[in-house]
Amino acid sequence: MARVRLSVAERREELLRAAVEQIEARGVVAVRISDVASALGVSNALVLYHFSSKEQLVAAAFAHAAEADLAQLRRILGRRSTAVRRLRAAVRWYAPTGQAKGWRLWIEGWAASLRDPELRRVAASLDQEWKAALTRVIAEGAAAGEFRCADPTAAAWRLTAFLDGLAVQTTAYAGSLSRTAMLRWADAALLRELHLPDEIADTDEAGDGVADADEAGDGIADLDEAGARDEVAGGAPGDGVPPGRA
Repeated sequence: MARVRLSVAERREELLRAAVEQIEARGVVAVRISDVASALGVSNALVLYHFSSKEQLVAAAFAHAAEADLAQLRRILGRRSTAVRRLRAAVRWYAPTGQAKGWRLWIEGWAASLRDPELRRVAASLDQEWKAALTRVIAEGAAAGEFRCADPTAAAWRLTAFLDGLAVQTTAYAGSLSRTAMLRWADAALLRELHLPDEIADTDEAGDGVADADEAGDGIADLDEAGARDEVAGGAPGDGVPPGRA
């Protein structure tokens, strides 16, 4: 059966999707051009026609995966709702319990970027876009009097640093913390940055991103309900001190 002839854009899209899958399965260091070619049943030469090196392919794949999540983040933050509601939905989606980012892919990318200048440039640019998107909504909410935040940029940096670190821990040490606890910690981190009382996390007025997310088709509506399903067998810490390092 003859293969369907794809346009250049379609072929690149296909190659990037396959590259993301192979990186997630094998890791940045181990993945080869031939792995991507084999997954699609094409030649190495075809892959190299579109991406002149493995480094270029990896950087483009990383950007491809991250851009999809950035588009979703913009949709969440662009809703017609209060800044607090949008931020809480975004933080819960961004957290390692939500549907944002293939965290394993991001961690692989961060590690590889220490030795790959092109990947480091791409990762840094995408990271700045995440922070800038959160900064804008934090600044908007502060200006509207919803909460106090003297430095929205610093707040966005601290929030993403906390969530990124939590993602590294929970990805490296799977099962070390329950989904419920991670959501609670993510909520608490946001409320601290906005100088809001902890009690607001349990009120409908604060907006937990659940009903809104479902209506928007963001797939976040099951975050709270799914917590019980993801509890670690034998019990994980609910809201105490994080587990010690191995």
